[in-house]
Amino acid sequence: MLYLDHAATSPVRPEALEAMRPYLTDVFGNPSSHHTAGEAAARALQDARERVAVALGVRPADVIFTSGGTEANNLAVKGVVLGALQVDPARRHLITTPLEHESVLESADHLRRLHGMDVTLLPVDQQGLLHPDDLGAALRDDTALVSFAHANNEIGTVQDVTSLAAVARARHVPVHVDAVQSAGWLDLRTLGADAAVSAISIAGHKLGAPKGIGALAVRSRVPLEPLMHGGGQENGRRSGTENVAGAVALAVALELAEREREQRVADVATNTAEFIDGVLHAVPEAALTGSPDRRLPNLASFTFAGTSGEAILLELERRGVVSSSGSACAAGSDEASHVLVACGIAPEIAQTSVRFTFGRTPLPRGSGGQLAALVASAVAAVTRS
Repeated sequence: MLYLDHAATSPVRPEALEAMRPYLTDVFGNPSSHHTAGEAAARALQDARERVAVALGVRPADVIFTSGGTEANNLAVKGVVLGALQVDPARRHLITTPLEHESVLESADHLRRLHGMDVTLLPVDQQGLLHPDDLGAALRDDTALVSFAHANNEIGTVQDVTSLAAVARARHVPVHVDAVQSAGWLDLRTLGADAAVSAISIAGHKLGAPKGIGALAVRSRVPLEPLMHGGGQENGRRSGTENVAGAVALAVALELAEREREQRVADVATNTAEFIDGVLHAVPEAALTGSPDRRLPNLASFTFAGTSGEAILLELERRGVVSSSGSACAAGSDEASHVLVACGIAPEIAQTSVRFTFGRTPLPRGSGGQLAALVASAVAAVTRS
């Protein structure tokens, strides 16, 4: 089986598994306990926090461990907005985009419904790119937060975070960047080093840590209302006994991804480029979605007009290739992708989309063309049926 759905989840790295093993067995103490066993766990947690902070270019005190990317995004959007309301009840405006992950969009809708927030969805172009001028025009004196993804999880388009964040900073508005898909593929230290970026979300299972661990890095200067209340863990910003083993695994996976990133990106981008060219040449119905140049190095997403995306997936799996029709969080939905529709793609075309995401291990040179031939045969089979 050739697994090409790494945007949904990636296998746990052996190094991360080995690093976390002691904290599932011998060093099992609660890091909040004031005895030897608890203090050993607390030291491991602090070490993991420091290592994650280095990889993200932030201070250790900025790092909050969460259960994954969804919780990190919820805490960023709801926590920052509700924190701003505590300081200034007039700050009732939130800016995001129609491309975002459901954890951001539904958090924004929650704030609209229950707290009376005014939510602006910034327009994007056909490649899924945001434009700084549009952000500047949308900002208001009562804007509490701007939230957008570094790289889109369905089409792979990478935003110009530096330019967008600079526009928001000029109006003293915090910026949250969802880096769940870009972690391990793009340089997150530049995000952390950018004073205009106030919060960064990541998820462990996208880069070789197990499911159930993530992190939100948020500047200490930014008021943050906790979503989880109780024991006051994570400096009072996220209560609940910490997942020490998961935090250790996340730190290891993130370090390894950063260490290998430059060479891995070059190799995998070659695979992806070969594959994209092959599919576009072999399948007349194929259209690449997202930006052709400002995109994640491991992601290729296509629509196949006149076919069925789900039928193509089944044909590909029969041929030993596992991929997806888009976000795993929307699995089972027969609605057109909100991301593709926001990019101006007709719903009936959007329903034909298939996403391929490569992992950290490059395929042999020339494999992209062979894989494209498999896709062409699957599309042909669906078209004939």
